[in-house]
Amino acid sequence: MATQPVIEFRSVTKRFGTLTANDRVSLSLDRGEVLALLGENGAGKTTLMNILFGHYRADEGDVLVDGRALEPGSTRAAIDAGVGMVHQHFTLADNLTVLDNITLGTESLWSLRQDKKRARSKLDAMIEDYGLYVDPDAFVSELSVGERQRVEILKALYRDARILILDEPTAVLTPQEAEQLFSTLESLRRDGLAVIFISHKLHEILAVSDRVSVLRRGALVATVETRTANREDLAELMVGEAVVRPKLKPLEAGPPVLEMDKVSTRNGALQEVDLTVRAHEIVGIAGVAGNGQSALADVLSGLEKDFSGQVLLNAQPFSAGNPRNVVASGVGRIPEDRHSRGMVGDMEIWENLISEDVRTAAMSKSGFLINRSAAIDRTRRQIEEFDVRCEGPNAPTKLLSGGNMQKLILARALSRNPSFILANQPVRGLDEGAIAFVQGRLLAARARGAAILLVSEDLDELMSLSDRIAVIYQGRLSEARPGSERTIAELGLMMAGQSDRGEAA
Repeated sequence: MATQPVIEFRSVTKRFGTLTANDRVSLSLDRGEVLALLGENGAGKTTLMNILFGHYRADEGDVLVDGRALEPGSTRAAIDAGVGMVHQHFTLADNLTVLDNITLGTESLWSLRQDKKRARSKLDAMIEDYGLYVDPDAFVSELSVGERQRVEILKALYRDARILILDEPTAVLTPQEAEQLFSTLESLRRDGLAVIFISHKLHEILAVSDRVSVLRRGALVATVETRTANREDLAELMVGEAVVRPKLKPLEAGPPVLEMDKVSTRNGALQEVDLTVRAHEIVGIAGVAGNGQSALADVLSGLEKDFSGQVLLNAQPFSAGNPRNVVASGVGRIPEDRHSRGMVGDMEIWENLISEDVRTAAMSKSGFLINRSAAIDRTRRQIEEFDVRCEGPNAPTKLLSGGNMQKLILARALSRNPSFILANQPVRGLDEGAIAFVQGRLLAARARGAAILLVSEDLDELMSLSDRIAVIYQGRLSEARPGSERTIAELGLMMAGQSDRGEAA
């Protein structure tokens, strides 16, 4: 006799104006099962999970937990039903302890005092049972990224979650931390927890899930048993056609384009960084978030001027602290956060596309007024060239999916044929099709003669795209060595501050 599914989505539909984000989606999840949710950017995965967690109301259809309809649009109802969600971007208070973060909001406002003894006892038992080791008395600000994720999972389990939604859970973890997470998931599954695992990393989905449900343009196109699936088939189901990632071809490096000599920031985020990137070369920078990558990117983007040491671009002094001059000197910038630093969501697509060279003669009349017609014509050409799927140049940028927004940033950065490209997490959170497109464009720029600094927390991406790889740890940068001399395990150890070669990572 079939058992009752823990969760059932029955013909769930959600519309935003004329856009159908979820189109009659029906799927189920069983107790002790890991279901992977896969799809292109904008396929409707997050919308579906937001309906489950009570952030959105479905326009049609129902969500059932243990055979009972879940109250729509109520996060409290979802939590009470045993649904827990760990977001990609953690929602923790840095100035509180682990224990305080986990218990926050779990006790009545009418309670005169916290029962910390009972809370600690329950937390200690969960830490031991699931191997989620973290100090309950440590402040969150003192924790590593991997430890913070454990706190988020513990926070959901403390609320007696029986269904756990993990959204891109390994995006900022080292390989070793990811392996620890997978071990924890196996323990949770054995204990009967049901898990929905959202990831764009196909090798992870194949490693941890029992089944894979694939969404395309809001509709469920397939649910397959993981044991019968492979990366190529999943990518094709997701995109609708075969996806082939580009491969790095050997090229002889040219003269130095970027040279950094003992660069340190006053706040200590960078410490005596030495780095050279040559024409026809991609140098990859590996590291766990918070170890100096942002400071390095800020220096090279012209956003940070308070540093010592020397930076040369094409043998000329760098325009420190002046983003406009940095762009004018031949730097193409792909920022880490496409929403807060890459684009202005309320501006139209054409406005964002010309934002870095609005003062050029081609875009201006008399140097003061924007030639709107020329700008829109140019935007139409680049929308087509870079396959930006949108309603047209006048559409608000905030309506773009993550992948299409990244393509727009790529169009702006590469259309001027820059000599140096700062690619900071260029494929973070993108689907297979968008990843292949972005990586192909970067390799084309390398072939043209650009020097590229690729900052990424995805070691597979670094290994496949980089001529040389360096690791940044607590502001110090290791020597950049050929990718053939590195292994993923070694890079992971260096990212955690350990190295069997004695390098100062």
